Amino acid sequence: MSSLPVAADVLDPEVPVLPLPDVAERLNQPITRVHQALRDHQLLAVRRKGVLLVPAEFLDDSGAIVKGLAGTITVLNDSGFSPDEMIQWLFTADDSLPGRPIDALRGDRGREVKRRAQALAF
Repeated sequence: MSSLPVAADVLDPEVPVLPLPDVAERLNQPITRVHQALRDHQLLAVRRKGVLLVPAEFLDDSGAIVKGLAGTITVLNDSGFSPDEMIQWLFTADDSLPGRPIDALRGDRGREVKRRAQALAF
């Protein structure tokens, strides 16, 4: 099995996170599907004290991956962002949105977030 792409713990300690088994439970999928989602850049994880964690805000209230997150991660990845930089960007306030990109994604403004991510490549 290939290694999973993981960011350093660049999140504010106040950001709620879920261990991978909890993510699998919320998604109603086996843990191997969560691993695959990480490898396929549909999700991002951080390593905190040796444990892989996914920001809880990456999942919506129904337990699915937030709409537009995977596409945004793909754009950032294609632009050369590291997992650390992707997490930092998603959780840092952007006056042009306004707010954090993750909040805009959760508010169903994925196109707007992807446009901002694409602009970062230039």
